[in-house]
Amino acid sequence: MQKYLRIIYCVTICLVVGFLSGKVTQSSITTWYPTLTKPIFNPPNWIFAPVWTLLYIFMGIAAGLVWNEINSKEKEVKSALKFFIIQLGLNALWSYLFFGLNNVFLAAIEVILLLLLIYETYLKFKPINKNAGYLLIPYMAWVSFASVLTWSIWWINR
Repeated sequence: MQKYLRIIYCVTICLVVGFLSGKVTQSSITTWYPTLTKPIFNPPNWIFAPVWTLLYIFMGIAAGLVWNEINSKEKEVKSALKFFIIQLGLNALWSYLFFGLNNVFLAAIEVILLLLLIYETYLKFKPINKNAGYLLIPYMAWVSFASVLTWSIWWINR
């Protein structure tokens, strides 16, 4: 049962981070964000909440699966989870930079750093638990898209 509790704990933390990021986003969605010119491939606003919810669940499961290997691969698990925590913090920071500070350029720079840390987390997770690594692939794909979108919004509105 402890293995399931670790996964539930990690999923809960990821969803709380997502919830708090959403709180930062809410005020700008109806005020500042509509004033920006966006590229044609910008998704509708309603798509972001379900996609991010699913991604946070995948991230939490991945972290829990890695944490469950702590007894057999303690050093690797601790290192991998440190990277996971850092990238999760950067994930939340992006929302603050983009929507909280309305600083698209700073968010565009930060999202590249986030993407690199997600990739490093993936590289650390995969040898510990392949499924944990695979669960980060949709997250990497979405943040790759978010990187292109953020840079495009910056470029169009500079």
